[in-house]
Amino acid sequence: MNRIEKLFNEKGRNILSVYFTAGYPHRDDTVTVVRELAARGVDMIEVGIPFSDPMADGPVIQDSSTVALRNGMTLTRLFGQLENIRQETDIPLILMGYLNPIMQYGVENFCRSCREVGMDGVIVPDLPFRDYLEDYKPVGDRYGLKFIMLITPETSEERIRLIDAHTDGFIYMVSTASTTGTRESFDKKTRDYFSRIDAMGLKNPRLIGFGISNRATLEDARTYAAGAIVGSAFVRLLGSESSVPAAVDSLMSRLGK
Repeated sequence: MNRIEKLFNEKGRNILSVYFTAGYPHRDDTVTVVRELAARGVDMIEVGIPFSDPMADGPVIQDSSTVALRNGMTLTRLFGQLENIRQETDIPLILMGYLNPIMQYGVENFCRSCREVGMDGVIVPDLPFRDYLEDYKPVGDRYGLKFIMLITPETSEERIRLIDAHTDGFIYMVSTASTTGTRESFDKKTRDYFSRIDAMGLKNPRLIGFGISNRATLEDARTYAAGAIVGSAFVRLLGSESSVPAAVDSLMSRLGK
């Protein structure tokens, strides 16, 4: 069983996933960040592939990608850093990145490398759903790799049900139609959106991301979905705190954990 499926089968609720950009703030921080997050009880980790034009990301993650690329971070180097990551942790690990670097690496080679280092899933925000069905899902299935799809407040019910029918693992539920970033709380309109999707009775569990930065937003996500994804808030801390452990400590404090 894929580790993502195992997590949702065994825990089901109150799941915390954390995103960070590989190669930020320093090129060789990747394993350290994974190790520290896993040690503090994070359920799943998303490792971001730096890219020069991350269209779905806000300023914090955009800046972290720029720094990582200047640090010499590449997809090949990232797979090298992750080569022995399964000696560090057995929690689900997901790569999140854009189509361009994956296509340059080669889809088959990418999925093969993911399996070799122990990745469980991939999130590609700019992957068209038709391309996923025709070209990416068959390769991912061959290598035991889950392709996680995103939905937003603007996604139609028809498309949501289509995504739900043709994916597994979980659905990444974006809290806003804008780019990534942090917020202090979710407004009624956003909570109504959460409630509407929750009432659809989808087969896949959902995690809510974009804007999770404190205990209040974390609790909202846990109310309407299986859990939450924290991204920008943690990336900002990695850039401002004195060390990776200090950044993780600060994040857990903000989330009330």
